[in-house]
Amino acid sequence: MGKKKGEREHALLSASGAQKWLYCTPSAVLEDGIPDTESGYTREGALAHGICELKLSKLFTDKNMPDRTYRSRLKKLRTDEAYQPEMEGFTDEYVDYVSAIAFGFPSTPFVAVEKRLDYSPWAPEGFGTADCIIIYGRDMHVIDFKYGKGVPKKAEGNPQLAVYALGAWNEYGNFFSVEDVHLHIVQPRIPNTASWTVTLGELLSWGELFVKPRAELAYKGKGEFRPGDYCKNGFCKAYGRCRAMAEKNMALMADAIDPVTDGIRKPELMSNGEIGGILKRAQFLKDWVTKLENHALSELVKGGDVPGWKIVEGRSDRQLSDPDSAFRGLVAAGYDEAVLYNRKPIPLTELEKLVPKERRAELLAPYIIKPRGKPKLVPEDDKRPAMQPQVSAEEAFGGDNSYKER
Repeated sequence: MGKKKGEREHALLSASGAQKWLYCTPSAVLEDGIPDTESGYTREGALAHGICELKLSKLFTDKNMPDRTYRSRLKKLRTDEAYQPEMEGFTDEYVDYVSAIAFGFPSTPFVAVEKRLDYSPWAPEGFGTADCIIIYGRDMHVIDFKYGKGVPKKAEGNPQLAVYALGAWNEYGNFFSVEDVHLHIVQPRIPNTASWTVTLGELLSWGELFVKPRAELAYKGKGEFRPGDYCKNGFCKAYGRCRAMAEKNMALMADAIDPVTDGIRKPELMSNGEIGGILKRAQFLKDWVTKLENHALSELVKGGDVPGWKIVEGRSDRQLSDPDSAFRGLVAAGYDEAVLYNRKPIPLTELEKLVPKERRAELLAPYIIKPRGKPKLVPEDDKRPAMQPQVSAEEAFGGDNSYKER
């Protein structure tokens, strides 16, 4: 069904942007004046969601879908330029997660897939589409699929999931006696799965006492700008140009200046406590500067003016205009075709698709390992367990060991 005349494609107070407009209330109206830009990541995520929807529909909401129809729709999705074979495995992981919940009840639960929900009783004109809702007895599950692999998303206190839960209760509350609400994140590419349970009473209290008054401010563009991690992690369109963010980041310069020499502090002269404190506050500074650069570049490419800056032609590599014709000529001239191509193994996720599940333990399992990942600096409140270093810092970041790039 198409949109009605005058209807927004996305709510001003969107569920995906809930953390932003709940804590930085003027941001919703500020963002609304900035055009949307679609990235490769956006298209990739939308396609992965489409594949998830089809697979879940076949299992739960459209069980009578003929296999031929299912294969035809899946084939069409695979023709999208954003499609990658690895999507099959990642979307299967999400489907398996949902299935484990749905099939874990003693009888068939209610399941809704890609359900548009109305949470306007708490946020003016608020609506959004939840990936999956499962209700059985006193339990309601709200499951969100994340295809991104940048930042691990938390289920605990997740505003997007909680707003969806409000919408789900608004939609189904008259039909089910829900008491407990379970919020789930499935982020298979990291991998990251998380869940959190809240009572319906706690959810509704949060909606009435916290969401409703802040949503009213946000809808009017009122309140106080409060830059935070959600600016970057929530993909705020104003992130690279926000004056409040600029003021916050530039204030970090005071920490970088030595009051005695009036020069930049040298890290080796600061204590670990000082370094830790500054890093905590400045962890998103680099990304913010990158956003500024991207905006300036975009303006200059469009013919705009950014005083003090210009664009130049970057480095490019030589390439063949028609590799197939060139290689045919080389083979005809006597060159061995084998030396013209690099032979490399296919990725493990694709390899697993070639081998039936019942034979993977026999043929692949003995050879599958999971090497230790490279050390990554994160804030101490990150949910991932702390890594116990087994090598020196010198070895970890460049020594002759398993972390070294080859």
